[in-house]
Amino acid sequence: MKIISRHREVISREASLIQGFMQLLMKPSNTGNTWTKEEQTLLKSHLKHLSGYIPVLMIFLLPGGSLLLPFLAELLNRRKAKREKQ
Repeated sequence: MKIISRHREVISREASLIQGFMQLLMKPSNTGNTWTKEEQTLLKSHLKHLSGYIPVLMIFLLPGGSLLLPFLAELLNRRKAKREKQ
């Protein structure tokens, strides 16, 4: 997962271009609710699109890759990064 950490800024920038992706990805941390099956399907669709630009994201499309989605959400959590800098 080090490679994903190293490319955090690129992943964040590209992910922010997909309308609604970041809000959906951060849903569990923002609301405490889990993703529905439909939301997981939508997240995978967005990740498939992103993996065209950032191939390392293919790991989330592999069987069982959805179990790693909370890790991606934690990695891309901009609010946490801002709080740690203060």
